[in-house]
Amino acid sequence: MKLAIFGATGETGKQLVKQVLEQGNKVIAYVRNPSKLNIKHEFLTIIHGELTEKTAIEHAISGVDAVISVLGPRGGSKSKPITQGMQNIILAMEKNNVHRLIISSTLSLSDPEDLPDFKSRVLIGLIKLINRAAYEEIINVGKVVESSDLDWTIIRLPLLNNNSKSGKVKVGYLGRKEVGLKISRADIADFILKQVQDTKYIGKAPAISN
Repeated sequence: MKLAIFGATGETGKQLVKQVLEQGNKVIAYVRNPSKLNIKHEFLTIIHGELTEKTAIEHAISGVDAVISVLGPRGGSKSKPITQGMQNIILAMEKNNVHRLIISSTLSLSDPEDLPDFKSRVLIGLIKLINRAAYEEIINVGKVVESSDLDWTIIRLPLLNNNSKSGKVKVGYLGRKEVGLKISRADIADFILKQVQDTKYIGKAPAISN
């Protein structure tokens, strides 16, 4: 397969790139700062660009089997660059006839299948208090993806750590005692890659944890 990855220079993004390459697949990594991606491989192509550059994004997405985004809001930006970037990614996918989109999000994004959950509500409340702009960005990105006609899956994440891949991932919805509040970046990458060809969660936004 050939996969386009946005957010490849982050810790989760690097795990994704590594695991895709280990499986013998090709990666198109769209990055703002190529020096942050210290991985070299014959199947890795790095495209330097901003999320505002529609032509560069179209070039990155052309000919891929799926698009994966692990982009996350940084700092206190109120201009919502990730939301604008996701709109450009979706337009490029539609133009290039690429249908499969998988993105990571957080528990801040609610789902109709969720039930009231005290622990996650406290965590979300802290995020809203500490960084309201990031919280709003997460919600807006989710709305943009959910309103598209793509075969999308939004994977909602709890607190992240750098533990080794365990292969043990719980999948479910909040308030149902199906998922916890921690997961390793290696297991996130593994789960995301399995969704490329798995249709179970198309049009859904499950939460995952270890």
